[in-house]
Amino acid sequence: MTPPIDADAAAGTADVIDTAAGLAPGGTLPAARRFRTTVVAATQASHDALLYETVPGLSTADRLRVAVHCCEAAQAPRLAAHYRVLLGQQPAGEASSPALPAMLTWAGLLTTDPRRGDREALQALQAAGLPDPAIVALAQMVAFLSYQTRVVAGLVAMEAALVTPVPPSPGSTDAGTPASAPAGASAKSASSGPVPAIRLNGFTNETLGWRSWLAPLDVAQASALQQAVLNESHPQARTSAYYLTLIHQPLMLRHRSAAYNAIMYATGGAPRAERELAAMVVSVTNGCVYCTSVHAQRFAQLARRHDTVEQVFRNPATAGVDERERAIAAFAQAVTLRPHALAAADVLPLRQLGMGAEQILDVLHAAAIFGWANRLMHNLGEPESPSDAA
Repeated sequence: MTPPIDADAAAGTADVIDTAAGLAPGGTLPAARRFRTTVVAATQASHDALLYETVPGLSTADRLRVAVHCCEAAQAPRLAAHYRVLLGQQPAGEASSPALPAMLTWAGLLTTDPRRGDREALQALQAAGLPDPAIVALAQMVAFLSYQTRVVAGLVAMEAALVTPVPPSPGSTDAGTPASAPAGASAKSASSGPVPAIRLNGFTNETLGWRSWLAPLDVAQASALQQAVLNESHPQARTSAYYLTLIHQPLMLRHRSAAYNAIMYATGGAPRAERELAAMVVSVTNGCVYCTSVHAQRFAQLARRHDTVEQVFRNPATAGVDERERAIAAFAQAVTLRPHALAAADVLPLRQLGMGAEQILDVLHAAAIFGWANRLMHNLGEPESPSDAA
């Protein structure tokens, strides 16, 4: 059996995303990726922990079978081949779990349309004999694969866009001049008053709670590692049903949090409001009401306006108050709905607006990480209003 790895040292292992995207060392995109070194390291560490950390009831071989299945469903042949090779390195004759058919069904559902992953779908895993901590590990695996396939697909499209001539944007004097200011920078649309409550198409910008469909960990029963990860997580982690559910697999939570924080909060690159716009578009597209509410609020705080929020709620495909916002929203939705078909044409509108590789990669990462976040929030539990929780 493959021994457990030290996931904290995973940044020193071969980088799967560089390899799967076919990035040549020393090129523009590997350098752009290393602008966010924490994202690169945490992504690889997540890959390794999700495969090789010990999870009772969920073998490495079954995780690899799920990974191959998800990548095939996502039409990501390079990554499917990667996981197929790793599966071939597992001990011969190791039987799969009786729960594997249920695992594959659930994983395929979340891969192709996370909007359909409801409580009944989760209960099918429990009925198949999978314990809650193993379900958390499986969910993290499937959600990570949604992120990984999208980052690889986006990088391949970016590589193609780098060698494609960039026609001038209709709103620019040349390809290097943005047609509009970054989101949140336009004084004419700034709002100094209180943000109104928006409720459209089942989405809201109001504060929501979240309840888990699994059994959250009792903090009194937490291991030393679980205690440490809770301490380094969100300030309310010890009272949050979300964190107390994910902490069943602490290293997976640790590395996911590191990637998420670096993608959404690090300085430089794309303005944070643009990353929040991508997060909001993806969350609406995936039907994740809770994530939408959080990132609608954050976008409004950063951009100091809420007009784009209402537009995203109405139709993310056409949202945006200017050319730059519309290009970011369109790219985020393409990453979400058709990663297998991403092409240079999806990237060129961003380049036309003067966005460089590091900024485009920030938007790609934000869109991809919310494929991961939505598949946890929307598929392991449900939002609740403060009155519901009372």
